[in-house]
Amino acid sequence: MSEKENETTEVCENETLESEAQATEQLDEWKDKYVRLYADFDNYKKRTQKEMLGSYNNGLSAALEQLLPVVDNFDRAMAAIDESDKSDFAQGVGMIYKQLTDMMKNFGVEPIVALGENFDPNFHDAVMHVDDDKFGENEIVEEFVKGYMIKDKVLRHSVVKVAN
Repeated sequence: MSEKENETTEVCENETLESEAQATEQLDEWKDKYVRLYADFDNYKKRTQKEMLGSYNNGLSAALEQLLPVVDNFDRAMAAIDESDKSDFAQGVGMIYKQLTDMMKNFGVEPIVALGENFDPNFHDAVMHVDDDKFGENEIVEEFVKGYMIKDKVLRHSVVKVAN
């Protein structure tokens, strides 16, 4: 090969190496953009799912809060019905009450245990205080309104009377 052909070949090889380097650099840049875009989209999906779940839980809580007075009235009705009463009416009220409490459990609603427990402002709302040596310090002696929780959130605080 002549000297001119060698120079031309070297120039072509250099241009090829430069274009390969540019192509590799551009490919790396596109890969980086792709990875960042994929991560952004994945974060968007997770954030959207979390917001949707939060909206669902807020809506469920709001609906169940509106249902709690009905549950309270059924509690009062069940307390007023004598256990020895075997009438169709008493049995019907009992079945409806059971259906209502089962539905609440299916939604994750549980009553807050208050009577005999120590007062906790996170779960209880004290409206009365009594000094009585029969009870321990900050012991709940009476529950006026039953409190409820949905999962780990208080739906309604228990309204209670606290001793000592």
